[in-house]
Amino acid sequence: MEPRRSPLDPFAQPEEKALEAGLRPTRLADFTGQTRVSDQLGLVLAAAKRRQGSPDHVLLSGPPGLGKTTLAMIIATELGAPLRLSSGPAIQHAGDLAAILSSLAPGEVLFLDEIHRLARPAEEMLYLAMEDFRVDVIVGKGPGATAIPLELPPFVLVGATTRAGLLPGPLRDRFGFTAQLDYYDPADLEQILARSAEVLGVDLDPTAAAVIAGRSRGTPRIANRLLRRVRDYAEVHGHPRVTPELADAALELFEVDPLGLDRLDRSVLEAVCRKFGGGPVGLSTLAIAVGEETETVAEVAEPFLVRLGFLMRTPRGRVATAAGCRHLGLSPAGPAALFD
Repeated sequence: MEPRRSPLDPFAQPEEKALEAGLRPTRLADFTGQTRVSDQLGLVLAAAKRRQGSPDHVLLSGPPGLGKTTLAMIIATELGAPLRLSSGPAIQHAGDLAAILSSLAPGEVLFLDEIHRLARPAEEMLYLAMEDFRVDVIVGKGPGATAIPLELPPFVLVGATTRAGLLPGPLRDRFGFTAQLDYYDPADLEQILARSAEVLGVDLDPTAAAVIAGRSRGTPRIANRLLRRVRDYAEVHGHPRVTPELADAALELFEVDPLGLDRLDRSVLEAVCRKFGGGPVGLSTLAIAVGEETETVAEVAEPFLVRLGFLMRTPRGRVATAAGCRHLGLSPAGPAALFD
C-alpha cells in the first residue's frame, strides 16, 4: 500500500491539500470559539462595510494554532477583498516591504505573520504606510540621496504575533483593533472536531471527539492534527467508525496521554522529578538531560507544563510541583513537596 502523504507535504495530492484547506472556516459565522473576539471583529467589519470603506488595521495576538491565519482569511472573505500572505522573517529589508506594498490592489488585505520579527528598517517604513498609505523610497546614497514619496492604495494590514510584548509601542499603537486569542474550551474543540471530521469524511463518535478534544491542549491546530492521526489508525485497522476506545488506542500509540502531554513533555517532567529530585535545575542542564535544544524545551514543552501547574520557572531554575510528580506516579519529594 502506498503511504499516505501529509497534507502539508509539497508533493501531497491535490485532493489532500483541498481537504486541509477545507478545515479552515471561511466565514465569521462558521468560526467556532473565541466568541469575544468574533463579536468584536464582526462589529468592526460590519461598520466598515456599512460605510463602504476599509476597516482599521487589525492585530491578532496569541499562542500558535489558535486561528490567527484563519481569521485573516475570514477578514478578506468578509470584505470581498484579495489576500496577500507574508511574514516578518521573510521581510529583511525595507525594499522587500516596499515591493509588497506597491503591488497591493486597492482594498487588499495584507497578512503579516510573526510581525514582531520584522527588520527595523522595514518596521519604520510600515509606520508611514499604515497611517498615510505612503512610503518614501530612497534613491542614491550619502549626501546626494533623495527620498521619493510613493503613494499606496488603501489596504488593510492584519498582523499576527505570538509574542505581543516584543512589538514596539509605535507599531502596536497604529493598529485600530487588537485582539488577544485565548485557548479553547473542550466543548468548542468538540464542535471543531465534528466539522473537521465531516470535511475529512471521518465517522466520528461524539464521545470520541471529547477524548481527542481533552488531549488537544486547547488548540484547534493540535485537535485537527490528532484527528488525522486517529483517522489513519482507524483506516489501517479497518474500523469504519472512530469510537472512544479506538481514539484512546490511537493516541496511546502516538504517545499523547489523557492530559495532552507528549513524549517531550513527559521527558522534561521526568527529568526534573527523577534525575534532579524535583529541581531546581537550569534550562541548559535540563535540555542536555532530555537530549533537546534549550529553545525546544523552553518554547515547546515548558509553556504547557507551566499552564498545567506541573512545572515552575524560578530564579534558581525549573522546579516540578507536587501535581507534576503525582502525574508521573511519583510521591512529591524535595522542593516539589513544598508546592503540595
